[in-house]
Amino acid sequence: MTDRPKALAVHFLTATGAVFAMLAMLAATDAHWGLMWLWLVIAFAVDGVDGPLARRYDVGTNAPEYDGVLMDLIIDYLTYVFIPAYALFASGLLPGWTGWIAIIVITYTSVVYFADTRMKTKDYSFSGFPGCWNMAVLVFFAVEPRWWTIMIVTILLAIAMFLPLKFIHPVRTKRWRALSLPIALVWVALALAAAWQDFHPWRPVEIGLIVTSTYLTVVGIVQQVMYGDDS
Repeated sequence: MTDRPKALAVHFLTATGAVFAMLAMLAATDAHWGLMWLWLVIAFAVDGVDGPLARRYDVGTNAPEYDGVLMDLIIDYLTYVFIPAYALFASGLLPGWTGWIAIIVITYTSVVYFADTRMKTKDYSFSGFPGCWNMAVLVFFAVEPRWWTIMIVTILLAIAMFLPLKFIHPVRTKRWRALSLPIALVWVALALAAAWQDFHPWRPVEIGLIVTSTYLTVVGIVQQVMYGDDS
């Protein structure tokens, strides 16, 4: 197979994320939360592998008629932001007006962030919280904290989107990747376990999600403090 068919195959792999997004949304409208998150985690896994494949087969050169970056952003907004925000609103985790505030804050700040051309740092980390609401809301589902805890975390993450704080990409950020990538894979496995258990997970799964999520959230900031912004 030449590079062009391989590059096209990568684009078509990326496009499957839209199908998984639709399947997740259909499950969400029926309040089948476990099934919804299973589809979203699958979409998350596809998003994790299509980028390295796109760079390997140089899709911009070998299949330039499709804009892989634009395709990825559209799907990411659906699977990282829009569907998780709907799930948070419809699940009952946030009562009354708090749910409305959360979905407005999440969807509005995220679309602004996704359009920001400065979101990537020199080491391919993200400048500001990268709108990974799928990860945050999944932890809310698994742990079921009090509503005010969810609101505080949501508002802090939304503010962090526009602060000069570094958040790693577990695949592309080279510094500590030997640790960060396995932790990200453990997070995916724990997320699948929680969804498979219909969000009545074993206590070790809850603790594991909290620990791995905390690491993935703060490790970039720790690197920034230790090494500065030149990494």
